[in-house]
Amino acid sequence: MKQRPQATLCTICLLLPASVAVAETDWSQVDAAIGKKAAVSGSVHKYALPRSDLHVTLDGVSIKPGLALGGWIAFEPTGHTAMMMGDLVVTETEVNPVLRSLLANGVQVTAVHNHLLRASPATFYMHVGAHGDPAKLAAVVREALAETKTPFEPPAAPAGEPPKLGFDAAEVDNVLGFPGRNNGGVLQFSIPKAEQIRAGGMTVAPAMGTAIAINFEPTGDGKAAISGDFVATAKEVEPLLKTLEAYGIEVTALHNHMLDDEPRLFFVHFWANDDAVKLARGLRAALDTVHVAARS
Repeated sequence: MKQRPQATLCTICLLLPASVAVAETDWSQVDAAIGKKAAVSGSVHKYALPRSDLHVTLDGVSIKPGLALGGWIAFEPTGHTAMMMGDLVVTETEVNPVLRSLLANGVQVTAVHNHLLRASPATFYMHVGAHGDPAKLAAVVREALAETKTPFEPPAAPAGEPPKLGFDAAEVDNVLGFPGRNNGGVLQFSIPKAEQIRAGGMTVAPAMGTAIAINFEPTGDGKAAISGDFVATAKEVEPLLKTLEAYGIEVTALHNHMLDDEPRLFFVHFWANDDAVKLARGLRAALDTVHVAARS
């Protein structure tokens, strides 16, 4: 019988004194377990798991993975173990097989929900978390995703410059007050919260999924479809929702991603398709309702 990888939640690592010497993680083993190379941000190792196999449309827009189909898992070291968090993109029929596989192997499922409305086919987003050996946890996630058609082969290397955006990206950057990144033809922003976020007794880095995500996908004639999620504390939620609605930006979901975060955070997902700079002004007004870190 096939031996299924076991991942156990580790709390002992949180109790070790700083003076105890522990072995560093061999990240090449984690890469091998998940079948991908990580993007490294500080101490966080993040693995992109985009659903490029899916062909999802919404209001006539063909959704690129970088707009709203970008699954991932990330690890933040805690000595010889790590905190893992992630967001897996699954279809309706994939939800329960993936959930069962994760729970059977010691990975928590902390949320399952939509990010989009009216999308065809419908997609769902499964947030996960665990503490333990990162290579074992990566193997658990890889086994669970075998219940899906998530591709693991590296994408073909793009030739030359990334695709042109077709809208005034420099002005969008200027209006939002943060620099965006052209990722395969999607302009992406990651804006950290000002508050220190903690979960499981640890400080959680923005790269672990606590930063505000804003994405622009060009739709022609200076327009863009926008999606992503704002990260808000309880008192920020109502002003944020009202501001998005006032600027014609549809609120598509309001929910949690974690179970024990401090302060308690709520994630507000959104959608619109209009003039890119006009939408940036609405998003800037929405950013003014939440406490974000100053631009570095």
